[in-house]
Amino acid sequence: MLGCQTGSLCAPDRRLIRWVIPEVVGHALVTVLMLVSLHWFIFLLNLPVATWNIYRFIMVPSGNMGVFDPTEIHNRGQLKSHMKEAMIKLGFYLLCFFMYLYSMILALIND
Repeated sequence: MLGCQTGSLCAPDRRLIRWVIPEVVGHALVTVLMLVSLHWFIFLLNLPVATWNIYRFIMVPSGNMGVFDPTEIHNRGQLKSHMKEAMIKLGFYLLCFFMYLYSMILALIND
C-alpha cells in the first residue's frame, strides 16, 4: 500500500484496532469491578481471559501492525488459530452474558 509507512497504522489495522483496545480495556475494567465488589466466582472466571487479552496486546512483535496483522496471519497460516480463539471468546462472552442476565434478574426479584 502506498499510504503505509513504517511505524504508521494502515487502513486495515485501524479498523481492527478500533475493536481490540476497547475489548482489552472493557474486560480489564469488568474484572477489576468484580474484584472490588467481591464477586469472587465471576472475578476468577474473567481473570484468565482478561490476562490473555492484555498479554496478547502487549506482546505484539515489533514490525507487526497490531494484534491482527493480516499479512502475518496469512503468511504463517495462523488463520485457523485466530478463528478458534474467536469462537472460544464468543462462547465465553455468551456464557458471561447469560450469567450477568441471571444475576440481574435474581437481584431484581430479591429486592
